[in-house]
Amino acid sequence: MYIQIIISIVIGYLLGSIPFALVVGKLFFKTDIRNHGSGNLGGGNAGRVLGKKAGLTVMTLDILKVAFAIFVIKQLFPEYKEEWMIGAGLAAAIGHCFPIFARFKGGKAVATMYGFLFGMMLFGGYSPWIFFLPLLVFLMVLYVTKIIALSSICSALLVTVYIWFTTNSWLLVAALVVFDVLIIWRHRTNIIRMVNGEENKITWM
Repeated sequence: MYIQIIISIVIGYLLGSIPFALVVGKLFFKTDIRNHGSGNLGGGNAGRVLGKKAGLTVMTLDILKVAFAIFVIKQLFPEYKEEWMIGAGLAAAIGHCFPIFARFKGGKAVATMYGFLFGMMLFGGYSPWIFFLPLLVFLMVLYVTKIIALSSICSALLVTVYIWFTTNSWLLVAALVVFDVLIIWRHRTNIIRMVNGEENKITWM
């Protein structure tokens, strides 16, 4: 039991630590995005610095690395316990924010939350709405406000409420509360700028 949890966390963290924003920036644009924009290793900063296609590519890869971590755990342990997949997903989010492969300076956990939801939808047997509903809210808020941070926070909070009322999994709810705290904390400077009316707005939507 304990060894499975440990393995799940280690695999999740290592996969989550892959800094795709850094890889895409250096490989295709000869640019270290840590030296540009917000310095954040996430899809949002990649989009601002390298362009929309690069940003969407990074977001997609960050989503898939967490879903893949959940998939690996389910394949590795056929007896399947939800807490092992959840542990892998949360560890991947921590790895994304504090990646061992990029001096522990990473992204803001938004794409990894979607990867977690995508993985739980595909491999945990949950309704597709746990992924598509927050994604729809994210896109709607982003279209209206052009502010990625606000869209991210709104979608994270909404999916937590949705899961609270539609499932009996207290563990999944607890995991999403952790994501909420992590996302809000990682966006704390954005929140201050939003309050002051100084937050940057995207121009590509």
